[in-house]
Amino acid sequence: MWVIAALILVVVEIFTTGFAVICLAIGAFAAAVDAACGGGAEGQLIWFAAATLLAFVFVRPLLLKAFRKSGGRERLSGVDALKGREAVVSERISPSDNTGRVAVDGDDWKAVSADGTDIGKGEKVTIENVDSVVLTVKRKRH
Repeated sequence: MWVIAALILVVVEIFTTGFAVICLAIGAFAAAVDAACGGGAEGQLIWFAAATLLAFVFVRPLLLKAFRKSGGRERLSGVDALKGREAVVSERISPSDNTGRVAVDGDDWKAVSADGTDIGKGEKVTIENVDSVVLTVKRKRH
């Protein structure tokens, strides 16, 4: 029964993210080993709980770290993924007027110039930094 549960949990893990279900599968395999060695129900539950806990503490962080990396560099998401990206100025960036917006991936962001110069509407820029909801940009070199 534990082996069947473990196999079902492995299949469920294939369709989910986060490597939580695989920790339960590891616990189920440990309980299956205890059952195969003649352990009682109480021992099987203890092995299931202990192996699951150890998998959450030791195995899951390793899996998360391994799968977050791509080609030797960490995969970024959210605002962290904006650095280095190209954007188009949708409203003139002017430090003296405190104006400026850029569009990136269909989203419009408040923007400031990295070097303090004006950047005209329609110009392409590179995102240098993200501070809350404000992007620091510089003119893209041609």
